Amino acid sequence: MASAPLLIGTRGSPLALAQAGWVRDRLLSLGEKWQPEIVPIKTSGDHHSDLPLSSMGGKGDFTRELEKALLAGEIDLAVHSMKDLPVGLPPGLMLAAITVRENPLDVFVSRTGADLDGLPAGAAVATGSLRRKAQLLRYRDDLVIREIRGNVDTRLKKLRDGFAEGLILAAAALKRLGQGDSITQYLHPDICIPAAGQGALGIEMREDDLPLKELLAVLHDQEAGLTVRAERSFLHALGVGCHTPAGAYAELNRGEMMLRGFVSSPDGREMVSMNMLGRREEGEILGELLARRILKNGGDRLLAEGSAES
Repeated sequence: MASAPLLIGTRGSPLALAQAGWVRDRLLSLGEKWQPEIVPIKTSGDHHSDLPLSSMGGKGDFTRELEKALLAGEIDLAVHSMKDLPVGLPPGLMLAAITVRENPLDVFVSRTGADLDGLPAGAAVATGSLRRKAQLLRYRDDLVIREIRGNVDTRLKKLRDGFAEGLILAAAALKRLGQGDSITQYLHPDICIPAAGQGALGIEMREDDLPLKELLAVLHDQEAGLTVRAERSFLHALGVGCHTPAGAYAELNRGEMMLRGFVSSPDGREMVSMNMLGRREEGEILGELLARRILKNGGDRLLAEGSAES
């Protein structure tokens, strides 16, 4: 009996295809009756790759078309970077699994071999993220931050061509593309708190597809689910999206979870950053509590000022 096709929707970038390929290979290893096939779909974010991220509509720019294809039955599941997936999903769709997490940290890629501390005064560092920009300027206010867009290969080529002295990327992106050897320095969360959900993949599907739901549950990683949901809960409670200088990072230690969170002005000069410790299974509550504490201690003003400026 022939295997039934299982259509996996993804963005068409090399990184997105690598991520979808990882999911496809895991499904193939289960030896089930389905035959997974990758279906690349171009998203709004891909159509406007020349625009600064801060000028775009939000996380939905990278997921909306995939979700439309899911609801229309054109694909069976969609693979997302969890850091790009909005907290609220459209009616009829559900998050079936959060996969095991690749290294969630941001990294520094140097053109000269110097680490972040070794750069000369006034050196240019490239990033497309307000979250990274604010934290870099907080750490070293003498740096010049240059806006950069494009896929990982495009950014690395711009770096080699002299666009900047260094580049900030996600460790997970470089590792999944087999380019981990280009990493100069892993940035500790004390320097740069990563994006909520960074390093984990989310698998989205139609909520009424029960046989597929049972299959995809095998790909869910418990620890990744706990940390990612805590980080996303923090951002949701703040009421912010991916174009706001804010971030959260959760770490598990036995029965406990340490959650770091921050809100900043775009230039990094003002920042409210706090940590909270709680039980590992109560990460979503921890995220809400930490967000409230940060808002109460000046984060609400920073968010209001940032909104007024934009």
